Amino acid sequence: MTRLLLFDVDNTLLWSGGAGGKAMGLAFHDLFGIDDGFKRVEFSGRTDRYILAEALRQHRIDGDYEEHQARFRERYYAHLPKMLHERQGRLMPGFPALLDVLSRQPGVRIGLATGNFSQGAQLKLAHYGIDGYFSGGGFGEESEDRAVIVRRAVERLGKGLPRAEAVVIGDTPHDISSAKANGAIAVGVATGTNSVEELRESGADVVFEDFSDWQPAAATLIGAQTGARPGGA
Repeated sequence: MTRLLLFDVDNTLLWSGGAGGKAMGLAFHDLFGIDDGFKRVEFSGRTDRYILAEALRQHRIDGDYEEHQARFRERYYAHLPKMLHERQGRLMPGFPALLDVLSRQPGVRIGLATGNFSQGAQLKLAHYGIDGYFSGGGFGEESEDRAVIVRRAVERLGKGLPRAEAVVIGDTPHDISSAKANGAIAVGVATGTNSVEELRESGADVVFEDFSDWQPAAATLIGAQTGARPGGA
């Protein structure tokens, strides 16, 4: 059996200590002269495209979105490495051991389904030493809708693989709903702001408190089926 595992980044694989949000705020100020431009924007489970677009809407900044995004990403990528070094983030429990064991399993493909801009995801993963485990995926510049990002990841990494064999792993109800919208298995992990019960109620097929017990977690991810409730749930 081939299994495609698609991981979210923030609060699933790692916590950046707020580096991403700080770098985004600095980039927004660079371009538009507005302090704390994302103060009223929901970040959790959202794509970076949504986050930027919502800030532009809230501050009534007109103009071509694609041009704004290109300029914003340039400034964001300039600020992010420094913020990652200044903030005391960490890998989430069970990493990198979980990724290591999964990467050695025959037939398992590991990728990303993340709301992060692609280079932002790469910078974060590289900073915490886990970038080598992932072979691409779907990223935050592609859509405001997270379900589209999951679909792109499955299309790119799951060639020849039924969508039912794809597993989306994330810490928010948005991760769960985006998996379900694509017919994928939804795995929740309560290392963000949502509890095990909240993730279960959002429709997750499997829910973990965290991946600290990474050996049985790996077995569950490889063998997960829709409707299953193993592994910490």
